[in-house]
Amino acid sequence: MTMLTTFAVSNYRSIRNLVLPLTSLNLITGANGSGKSNLYRALRLLSETSQDGVIAPLAREGGMKSTMWAGPESISRAMRRGETSVQGGPRKHAHRLKLGFSGDAFGYAVTLGLKPRSQSVFSLDPEFKRECIWAGPYLRPATLLVDRQGSLVRRRVDGGWDVVTHQLPTYESLFSHLGRDRQSPEVLEVREVMRSWRFYDHFRTDAHAPARQSQLGTHTPVMHHDGRDVAAAVQTIREIGDAQALDEAIDDAFPGSRVDVKCEPGGLFTLTLHQHGLLRPLCAAELSDGTLRYLLLVAALLTPRPPSLMVLNEPESSLHPDLLPALGRLIIRASAHSQVWVVSHSTRLAASIESHPQCNVVELTKELSETAVTGQMPLDRPAWYWPDKDEP
Repeated sequence: MTMLTTFAVSNYRSIRNLVLPLTSLNLITGANGSGKSNLYRALRLLSETSQDGVIAPLAREGGMKSTMWAGPESISRAMRRGETSVQGGPRKHAHRLKLGFSGDAFGYAVTLGLKPRSQSVFSLDPEFKRECIWAGPYLRPATLLVDRQGSLVRRRVDGGWDVVTHQLPTYESLFSHLGRDRQSPEVLEVREVMRSWRFYDHFRTDAHAPARQSQLGTHTPVMHHDGRDVAAAVQTIREIGDAQALDEAIDDAFPGSRVDVKCEPGGLFTLTLHQHGLLRPLCAAELSDGTLRYLLLVAALLTPRPPSLMVLNEPESSLHPDLLPALGRLIIRASAHSQVWVVSHSTRLAASIESHPQCNVVELTKELSETAVTGQMPLDRPAWYWPDKDEP
């Protein structure tokens, strides 16, 4: 399992400069408005660079100007103590959005900036100013493997540098150019790791949700992010995954119950739940929102093909509080095979997770509208270095 040890964000919405230490199980919590959703969206945005899909999400958020930190470039101690008003002077550095991560094996950072004034109508598109891939836990000149500055991409070869291209469009990530190049194994490895990350955010459970409908069944080791193929995913777990863990997770939440898949003519699969005391199983269309959501989380967390990173955003939504301890135990089980992030404001779910010895609790707070980690002192931050100089 390729595990991230550090995640860094600069100038994204309420996050001016944040560096987080990570373990195999991470709980992101905090009051409403503290920046949990922004941290989640920043990680998801970083993952989009590996699929060359970062521009569209930023454009949907209103473009670069709307997504970048709107406060002053620096916040003085007097501002924090309330002795002076919050104010900003001329910027000393270019306004950039920066995202990055590192692990024991390698790290990656990307810097995005505004387009210079031009005749182009694509004014909401950001520009890739800098991308770096390095070996080891943090960036140093000696560990840098691939360096992209503007349109120029260089790769370290035999102690020197080889220019891969000097014509990479500034609206494309280096992954789009080198991601298929067998001569750049470090780029391929980083891209594939990032593409393996899975995000599950607010499954649909309304009356017309895909998870309630019969679906064509095929082997499904990885459930779709909206849960449309949950019946096939459950059947795949039963046949090639951990069927015992599946039964235990259902019985833990609904004692005496079991989940099955009904195979209909034409290869259609329907999820069913047998409950103690009922003469027939309930199909997915009959289940409560909370029950269906729990079954969706079970199918996601017990995947026969665990990702290197799985992120759950507010998984407690629609769940009865009595189901949260069972969900917590399921999340802990999943963290043995995948690195797991849980973004939640549920104190009961947090209590069921944070008791695990490997759980890394990150509590966010707001200081002068800036997201910060509660109790994190400068020496508590992991070693992290952004590239020295960005292209203007």
